[in-house]
Amino acid sequence: MGLVGLVKTTHNGQLTFKNQITSNRQTMKRILFSAALTCILAMGATAQEITKECKERAAKLVEQMTLDEKIDYISGATDGFHIRAIDRLGIPEIRMADGPQGVRNNTKSTLFACGVAAAATWNQTLAYQMGVSLGQDSRARGVHILLGPGVNIYRSPLCGRNFEYMGEDPYLAARTAVNYIEGVQSQGVMATIKHFALNNQEYDRHHVSSDADERTINEIYFPTFKAAVEEAHVGSVMTSYNLVNNVHASASPFLIRENLKGKWAFNGFVMSDWTSTYSTLECIKGGLDLEMPGAQYFKKELIKPLIESGVVTEAEIDEKVCNILQTLIAFDFLDRPQLDKNISEDNQYSRETAYKMASESAVLLKNDGILPLKPGRKTKTVILGPNADVIPCGGGSGKVSPLYSISLYAGMQELGKNYPVQLVTPDENGSYDTPENVKAIESATTVIVVAGFNTKTEKENSDRTFTLPSGQDELISFAAAHNQNVVTVVYAGGGFDMSKWMDKGKAIVLGWYPGQEGGLALARMLAGEFSPSGRLPISIEAKWEDNPVHDSYYPKEKAENKRGFTNRYVTYSEGVFMGYRGYDRLGTKPLFPFGYGLTYTTFGYKDIAVTPSGEGFDVTFTLTNTGSKAAAEVVQVYVGEQNPTVARPKKELKGYDKIYLNKGESRLVTIFLPKSAFEFYDVNIHDFRANKGKFNVMVGTSAEDIRLNAEITR
Repeated sequence: MGLVGLVKTTHNGQLTFKNQITSNRQTMKRILFSAALTCILAMGATAQEITKECKERAAKLVEQMTLDEKIDYISGATDGFHIRAIDRLGIPEIRMADGPQGVRNNTKSTLFACGVAAAATWNQTLAYQMGVSLGQDSRARGVHILLGPGVNIYRSPLCGRNFEYMGEDPYLAARTAVNYIEGVQSQGVMATIKHFALNNQEYDRHHVSSDADERTINEIYFPTFKAAVEEAHVGSVMTSYNLVNNVHASASPFLIRENLKGKWAFNGFVMSDWTSTYSTLECIKGGLDLEMPGAQYFKKELIKPLIESGVVTEAEIDEKVCNILQTLIAFDFLDRPQLDKNISEDNQYSRETAYKMASESAVLLKNDGILPLKPGRKTKTVILGPNADVIPCGGGSGKVSPLYSISLYAGMQELGKNYPVQLVTPDENGSYDTPENVKAIESATTVIVVAGFNTKTEKENSDRTFTLPSGQDELISFAAAHNQNVVTVVYAGGGFDMSKWMDKGKAIVLGWYPGQEGGLALARMLAGEFSPSGRLPISIEAKWEDNPVHDSYYPKEKAENKRGFTNRYVTYSEGVFMGYRGYDRLGTKPLFPFGYGLTYTTFGYKDIAVTPSGEGFDVTFTLTNTGSKAAAEVVQVYVGEQNPTVARPKKELKGYDKIYLNKGESRLVTIFLPKSAFEFYDVNIHDFRANKGKFNVMVGTSAEDIRLNAEITR
């Protein structure tokens, strides 16, 4: 086995490396080129602090602007992805681009694994490297502002944009997002965290109100955004389409003024999602700075009368312009060209990152001894299914046109002569049930069915089904009826129904949307060139009815509101008890729990010790690779209060690490639990606090597989 370094910049700008196990084969093709490292070193120390000088320079520019110029500046340019230039003041046009897993908008670019896949790596260093790669790809195209990451919580498997987000747990999502943002912004590109907030479904997104209580919002749906602001210093925040407690997010003083700009002291700028504004006065007063993609409500015809009548002051408009300009100045956008001609659009560093993301995100859900595949020139692997010879991705702003893509079939072909592979295709009627196909399937050593969703079936602006798209359940069952050695690979942004075929095959792999290198990475994993290391950032229910939010997911009607149209609403009645927190409370077992994932080896845990360290505790234990193959284990630390004063989850993720061990190797692992690991949100003081008393500290391989327990008193 070879070693490939993952690069991450520390706070002092120095480089550290974390090893990833990969195959000897092709290793030399996948080393980090010196040019990529030079680029990282050059940009790694870049800071985007909005200093007093930035604010003063912005204020001077605003003083020189006419009222018409100021009003024009707080809405996007007419083509939809630009902040307009003011040439006479030396303010350049600022270019934006989607999206969270690749630079899009009229360009081909590196297609990375999707957001939920990034979380599934449980690798903070790799999340940072993904951000660096996205930043470089942006610089290669002259893009100033990247419209990502998306971090809305995975509340149910039905949300059409789950693939863009980072799972069901706010701690895991926050750690992934912070590293992603730091990576992007280290390259002189502004990241945008979205969609603020409680955008947990796509159905009728303009009119549905997400109604949640104060504690639920602060414990579950705010933490990732808060961490992005306070830790990663994200440059911009994008509001969501939905209403929150019956106020549109783009006009919500609660979201923008009270929390984002108030409690969290955010001093970047807030933009709307595209066409997610619904008023002029309310958006101005609510704190929105920039309307995108153009002027629908932030335009002279509507704003000037408000100023003339005294309802709005010019100073309020000045504030918005200053917020935008001071952020652009902090990122040096006014003083340097954004296009970096030293970075290729087909960036080797990004290719490398895309491969690592696909390699570390795939989750092995089931393996009845069939994986890794056994080599041999007399073996035959048959591959079939709608995604066998394509690499799909989700639809909407997450859809990227890749420079190239390697399907699983192509990846299997690259394995060479020891893994003979045959692609089986449907007839002109779309049926696989032909004599030729049946013969091929029956004679195969292994059959791989590649199923799942795509841009049409899992996408922005609509929710999806829990079942696989039409005919795929039947296809998997058909293959299993003719060969017992079936491996099912599914591309999806979340959980799905496996009940019709779960017991019919020998292995199941959740590949998410793995990006342009996905087929090669998956093929090598199936062949055993490296062990699977992805873990679920979600819980997968046996059936949709088991989900803790099932009864509260679908919108209900509410009476006509003051704007004159009928809204729907969703009450987050589960409160903080969603995902694994909810399964613990209900006593229902998910099909596959949060944090779950198989490898090609086994791990042993022993000798837990929890000792005071500053204001927190160090959790120390010994991890041993007890199997026969090198692999990575994701160690997870959960905390639960024994006698809480309010209803609290039995356990909550508060620390984790991904540890690579050779066979037989042991390592002493230490994970620090800060004071915040023991806190809950107290609605009486409108803030977080921790009780004094006893807590359970649990170390495990998933939310249900707890290997070590300790009791502490704080």
